[in-house]
This record gives sequence, structure tokens and C-alpha cells, in this order.
Amino acid sequence: MIRFLLTAVVAVLTLTTTARAIEIQEVTSPGGIKAWLVEERSIPFTALEIRFKGGASLDRDGKRGAINLMTGLIEEGAGDLDSTAFAAAREALAASYGFDVYDDALSISAQFLTENRDEALALLKLALIEPRFDKDAVERVKGQIVSIIGSNQKDPSEIARQAAMGMTWGDHPYGSDKDGTIESVSALTRDDVLVAYKDVLARDRLYVGAVGDIGAEELGVLLDDLLGGLPETGAPMPQQATYLTEGGVTVVPFDTPQSVAIFGHEGIGRDDPDFFAAYVMNQVLGAGGFGSRLMEEVREKRGLTYGVSTYLLPKDYGYLFLGQVASSNDRVAQAIDVIRDEWSKLAAEGVTPEELEDAKKYLTGAYPLRFDGNARIAGILVGMQMDALPIDYADTRNDKINAITLDDIKRVAERLLRPDDLHFVVVGQPEGLESTN
Repeated sequence: MIRFLLTAVVAVLTLTTTARAIEIQEVTSPGGIKAWLVEERSIPFTALEIRFKGGASLDRDGKRGAINLMTGLIEEGAGDLDSTAFAAAREALAASYGFDVYDDALSISAQFLTENRDEALALLKLALIEPRFDKDAVERVKGQIVSIIGSNQKDPSEIARQAAMGMTWGDHPYGSDKDGTIESVSALTRDDVLVAYKDVLARDRLYVGAVGDIGAEELGVLLDDLLGGLPETGAPMPQQATYLTEGGVTVVPFDTPQSVAIFGHEGIGRDDPDFFAAYVMNQVLGAGGFGSRLMEEVREKRGLTYGVSTYLLPKDYGYLFLGQVASSNDRVAQAIDVIRDEWSKLAAEGVTPEELEDAKKYLTGAYPLRFDGNARIAGILVGMQMDALPIDYADTRNDKINAITLDDIKRVAERLLRPDDLHFVVVGQPEGLESTN
């Protein structure tokens, strides 16, 4: 019954928060922990998003996958509760916790009813401050991760992605998968997990967003109690990554009737003055689904694929402009030729007034739909902080999109789109394609 109530609360809160503009407060706890808050008192429910900058990129040399493993173990028992007892306590409170790690951040999500707030946060605090990392849990989760890695080794899309990242970033952490390899994960010990825990979960890299039935003063007390016991500092942040890939083709042989290709070149940073122009340009090129040039040219006109897309990937220490396409082995070379041609055409000519207007309408109209629930909003608040965006960004973002002109798009297309630098990593048995370097 409590679990049903929690689900209903989330659904109702989704309706109320998207019906009007959000008001963000900046909160500083008595102990100095900062957070952004959207107070929503109409529903007795709160979502909390906590992120630690650095993420899986803080893996130590020779210990790839340790932070991912540690993240999977945080709720596998804490204090005097083993994994089974911890899960039972969480279920009894109708609380929801999520633990995820990415290249640049470790994320902890929590959702709880107001009536159970103290107990739900006490349980989460136990997981953050006193994780057990029992040896049997370590071995069990290691086995799960090894199984995932093994499955990925049979997935053409994963093979292409990992090959592309390895070529692009080399020895930088971005150049290898955050899960690690079967060999690196199998060799990890409980001591490695403890080191990873101390490296990542520290207050000097902490970002917090909160949405729901809680005020600024309450949140400040909550933050100090929940997070004040963490270490002040963690491991040093990674170095800037160096882009290493030259234009060309790399073929990775794989027995499959359809080839998968990851393609792209160096991108643009989130803080670059041209980022919004690049974002709108990419909507026209490959991010706009059936309205994009690549879908029109590669799929609709020629039937070479079911789907092709592009996206900007601005990481903390390196930036990419990437795309993906899949096509039959006998037609993937033609698909690549078309992609190159469209890349060159947009770089030389920019976009049409109609394309620009359509892109703006879509991007500004779709943006409010992202705020579709308190957990999503809490995540957006944290993302804004980590990207060093102003607190009024949600109110001004569409204005920035609408301000983009045809000249802006032409300038950024000439700067960013470099057809000769495009590199295609093709996994399959493509006809008429060979590795060029």
C-alpha cells in the first residue's frame, strides 16, 4: 500500500510541477554544503539528487572498474544491516535509492515520503557513511559486472563505441570502459573498493539538488546530517584529455549481417560561446529524428538504414561530436559516403531559414517537457550546477535558442564541421571498406 502511494505521489507531482515555472532557491547549510532547491509543498514527497564530480575517471592505474564496482556495492549492506536486511528496511519505508556512476560523476538519487523522511535519510546516511563492502557481496557484484562485460563483447554497438573511445582518448580514463575489463575486474579486491570509496565520495566535489516537500532551513539541516560526515577531500581530478584520432576508417571484423558505425571528430565544450549555435545546428544535421538531414538523405531517400543520429558530447576533460549508423554490410560504405557529403554540405552552406525555424520550435517546445517530475527536476538542478550555469538558466535557455541566427549557424558550421577529420569505426563485415590507418 505504501509503495502504491509513493507511485501515485510521483504521478501527481509530475502534473503540478510542469504546470508552472519552477522557482529555484540556493541553499547553504550551516556546515557550508550548497544545494539548489525547488520547494513544492502540495505533495508530501521529496526527491534528492547528489552527485560527486570525477566519477569513474578517478579509477587508479591498473584498477579500472573499481569505482563502478564500489558504486554497485553501496547499498549491498551498511552498518549492522547486510544486503538483505538493508533492502528490507528500504522497502518498508517505501524509499527509493539509486546509485550510478558515469565518466565524470557518481550519482545518488533518493525519493521518500515526508512521513518517512527521517528514517529514509538515516538509512541512506548509513549506506554513505558506513558501507559494509562484505567480501561475499564484492564477489557477487564482481560476477554480475563480468557477465555484463562479456555480453558487451558480443554487441557490435558496444564494440564500436569502445574501439572509438580507445582510439580517441588513448590512456586517458575516457579511453577505456568504466566497467573495466574481465581481467581488471576479476583482480579487484575489497581493499580496492575501499580506496575507490575514499577517492570519490568527498565534500570537495559535491553537488545537490532537492525538489519537493521541504524548505530551505530543513534542507540545510538535512544536508549536514546526511553528508557532513564524508571526508573533506578526495582524489585529484583527472588531467585534460588529448584528442588523438585522425580522419579515416577503422574496420573491426565481426560476424554479423549488419555493420554498425560510430563516427565523428573533436567537438565543442559546454562553456564555449558557440555551444548553443552548435546545438541548434546539430538538430538540423542529425539530432532531429525524421526531420534531420541525415535521416532524410540516408534513410528516406536511399533506404540505407533504419536510423542515423548525431550528438554533441561535451565531457569535463574532452569534447566530441559523434554519430551512429547501422546498415547492411553491402550498403554501409554508401551510407558513409552520404554522411560525409552532408557533413561537407552543411559546413559549406549552413542551414536554410526553414530548417533553423523548425529546429528552434522543436528545441524550445520540447524543453519544458524535461521537467516532468521531481526526480527529473532534481537531476536538472544538479546538472546545471555541474555545468556552472546560472540559477535562472531554466528561464533564459529558450531565449538563447531563439537568439541564434543563420549567420551564427554558418559560423559554427565552418568552425566545427570538419569532413576530412571524420573517423568511422565500423564493426561488421563491410563490403568495399578497409581500414585506412
